[in-house]
Amino acid sequence: MQGRLFTIDLSFFGSSYVLPAPSYFVLLLTGFVFATLMGAIWAKRIGQDPDVIVDLGLAMLLAGIAGGRLLHVFADGYFWDYVHLCTDPSKVDWHLDRAQCLSADYNGAWDAARSVCKPKGTDCFAWARFYAGGLAYYGGFLGASVAAWYLLRADRFPFWKAADMAGMVVPLGLGFGRMGCLLAGCCFGSPTTSKLGLVFPPNSPASESEFKSGLLQSMGESSLSIHPTQIYESGACFAIAALLILYVHGRKRYDGQVFLSFVALYAAVRFGLEFLRSDDRGSLLGLSTSQLIGVLLIAAVLFGHRFLSGRLAQAPVAA
Repeated sequence: MQGRLFTIDLSFFGSSYVLPAPSYFVLLLTGFVFATLMGAIWAKRIGQDPDVIVDLGLAMLLAGIAGGRLLHVFADGYFWDYVHLCTDPSKVDWHLDRAQCLSADYNGAWDAARSVCKPKGTDCFAWARFYAGGLAYYGGFLGASVAAWYLLRADRFPFWKAADMAGMVVPLGLGFGRMGCLLAGCCFGSPTTSKLGLVFPPNSPASESEFKSGLLQSMGESSLSIHPTQIYESGACFAIAALLILYVHGRKRYDGQVFLSFVALYAAVRFGLEFLRSDDRGSLLGLSTSQLIGVLLIAAVLFGHRFLSGRLAQAPVAA
């Protein structure tokens, strides 16, 4: 696990400030650049303006980060922590050990009587620090989709053609992003005796979760062997991209089919992987937030398929 790939020294501005580059965010941006580049090449090949795709990619990145962060805040189980950090920090408990609490990463106050870590003061902007981690994919997907619909309509770019392009390149970008999750230690799996299991280092998110669950005596211990769900999902995303690019795209019957195939395939993969994950993800009716959204998206895919294929059947046949 390597939560920070490198740091940027800003001392030449007359300050000793060092800007960290979190692994997750660096890999997320790498995936974005790669996906946007492929999209621009695709647009040029079909005779469309590639600049539209570049602008679209930037807008989708911003909207995706905003949507991903908002879904994390409201659905991943941390909402009241963010509220209390702003209104009454005494109600916030960070279940860390003393060393981790007093470290530079948390800079908390140790409550020896209760053996918990407390924030030192109010922080009304903790919810907005997306670069520190905490982005829900489906929130990003929905936010980026709304931005894409608005901008493509404004640019009079064929929406469903662009959607098919997104269906091919988004899983590639997501595959990179999940490797960033692996380096950051987030989105981790449940304990396993499988040979595929990974052990994360002391003070990792997995160790923190297992410490809070009573599986470890201290966060300073290495985690139990757990499912590397980040690798599972990354590999699945690359496989989905290969299937859509090499098989589905050349055989599609209507514009939008590749995109709908991506949404359905990813939702099915994610639904299954959620059973192997052990991080906080929110839950309702016995399912995680992502599983519930995935079910709704598969229903939307079925409706979209009927609508688009039906529109194709009604199209006039050239004489």
